[in-house]
Amino acid sequence: MTLTPRAGILDIAPYVGGEAKIPGVEKPIRLASNESALGPSPKAMAAYHAHAADMFRYPDGGSTALRHTLAKHYGISADRIVCGAGSDDIIHLLTCAYAGPGDEVLYGKHGFSIYPIAALQAGAKAVAVPETNLTFDVDATLARVTPKTKVVFIANPNNPTGTFIPRDEMKRLHAGLPKSVLLVIDSAYGEFVTRNDYDTGMEMAGTEPNVVMTRTFSKIYAMGGLRLGWSYTSAEITDVLNRVRNPFNVSSAAQAAGIAALEDVAAVDRAREHNDVWRPWFEQEMKALGLDVTPSVANFVLIKFPAAPKSADAAWEFLRARGILVRKVGVYHLPEYLRVTIGTEVEMRAVVAAIGDFLRSS
Repeated sequence: MTLTPRAGILDIAPYVGGEAKIPGVEKPIRLASNESALGPSPKAMAAYHAHAADMFRYPDGGSTALRHTLAKHYGISADRIVCGAGSDDIIHLLTCAYAGPGDEVLYGKHGFSIYPIAALQAGAKAVAVPETNLTFDVDATLARVTPKTKVVFIANPNNPTGTFIPRDEMKRLHAGLPKSVLLVIDSAYGEFVTRNDYDTGMEMAGTEPNVVMTRTFSKIYAMGGLRLGWSYTSAEITDVLNRVRNPFNVSSAAQAAGIAALEDVAAVDRAREHNDVWRPWFEQEMKALGLDVTPSVANFVLIKFPAAPKSADAAWEFLRARGILVRKVGVYHLPEYLRVTIGTEVEMRAVVAAIGDFLRSS
């Protein structure tokens, strides 16, 4: 008898992250994974190294000190915080806990590809809702809700588009959902947003029983390699997450580095200020080259390329030959686009020059 997985598992397209290496290139310019341009806080790195001698010890399974530091930092309750191995860990836990066979999980068509993967892993149906102008559409989502709907995911800002919906639209989305539907607000890039009409969802997660806000240390805190994320939600959902998560899901070193990163406010400010300068600069440079740019509030930019021979695929190959890695986004139903992370000044000037050369090449 052939061993086979549960029905639906083989329908999952494995997640593929941004490339990190180019054969023959010692140190490529890596602008494919939305990593912070300035790297992690020196204090976070020191805290990480300080835990090397204790790696034989099990970590605090409840991430107690980290949760209390997060609570103090944001003025929220530590008892309603759950930490995980990246926010995608919590996304999987929530989906498996609240959706299953016969259920539906809704998300924006151009939303983070982990959402359909998590839905299929749970045995539920992943439903991609059409967007408007590459932005999550509240009305289209509410129209698609059925008695089978159990979870709605929204990345705000969204990856890979960089778009967002304002605070009032998020409230309208929640108000239109049945109380039996879980609304998960993925605010992985929230620290980069400086608009006054934006909200991470923290207040809603603190007052509404069916809302979860997820966050990560992978982006502005530049700790993607440590896998650290967290959620804030009601006491009831927190209890569920603590029942289904792995008992030691966050390493001691990651917990210590997370605490130090939170306390180094100046490092976060520098990362945000850098992004506030070089993202609009890069957008203007792309427009000057005649390319369509989706307005972004995150630390990356989505660029539309014309048809062949100047297509997104051709541009990706050209940049790769120059030692520059950017992200193809065909998996997000955007084959004519490339996503470019905001890197250092030297990196951004290099990618602008390379794209200009590509467009001018015969």
